[in-house]
Amino acid sequence: MTSRESTESLGSLASGDAPVLETLVQMTRDTAQRSGMDARSYHLIRIAGLAAMDASPVSYLVNAAAAADSLQPGDLRGLLVALAPVIGTARTVSAAGNMLKAFAGAMHLEAELQEAERKQTQMLATGMKSSSSTRAA
Repeated sequence: MTSRESTESLGSLASGDAPVLETLVQMTRDTAQRSGMDARSYHLIRIAGLAAMDASPVSYLVNAAAAADSLQPGDLRGLLVALAPVIGTARTVSAAGNMLKAFAGAMHLEAELQEAERKQTQMLATGMKSSSSTRAA
């Protein structure tokens, strides 16, 4: 898979086009309601679980996106500090690295999408100018 294909695939996931993402979102929504917990506690526990099982960066990305309204930037640092004695140094460092990879990937994807939108807008504007010129002639 080329880098462009990977970006398009991630873009598809980010925009909600993929049935897998829709399923994960629905499962998360259902579980959150059934847990009886406040949103902040719920998301902290989920992210702690990811750290404990050495989850991939994409797992952090999906959960962090769901938790965006509930968590503050320092919450993840505090979570890792509290969890470190339980999961150990290696998993704590791995979790921190995977979180960083997830956020870096999200920023890269966002930049790619903004660039694609800019090019599309530019092409549309150029096309409108061309058709206006053609009509005027």
